[in-house]
Amino acid sequence: MSTQTAAQTRAHAKQEYDAYLAHCPSRQLLDRISDKWVALILAALGTDGPCGSGLDNCGEPRSMRYSELSRRLAGVSQKMLTQTLRSLERDGLLTRTVIPTVPVTVTYELTELGLSLHQVVRDIKEWAEGHMDQVIANRADHDARVA
Repeated sequence: MSTQTAAQTRAHAKQEYDAYLAHCPSRQLLDRISDKWVALILAALGTDGPCGSGLDNCGEPRSMRYSELSRRLAGVSQKMLTQTLRSLERDGLLTRTVIPTVPVTVTYELTELGLSLHQVVRDIKEWAEGHMDQVIANRADHDARVA
């Protein structure tokens, strides 16, 4: 049996992750981060959050309260937002901070790992927003040909 350095062991383990393989754990992560609510939460907590009067850190990642996220993400149910926030916290993409006030204040903020994913998700969101007219036109053309 040959011995390996710690760096060699990590490199070998990294090579074993292949999302094309059925039982690769990276598939679960891809499933999680491709969810629309995950993408929108990451965008909201990152530089794409709401910018209003009195916010000095507009354009920078910031913490948000549950109610702020709920208002920002129109259409998300309380159950879905709670489940998504819990899963992101479990994966280490955000932190949940409880501040003992009356009533209790809970804030969410991206971790370093979450920030590393944020830019990718933000780019995809911006691509979708920037190309929506073209996609709508393509859908209409397709539907007219098929009908």
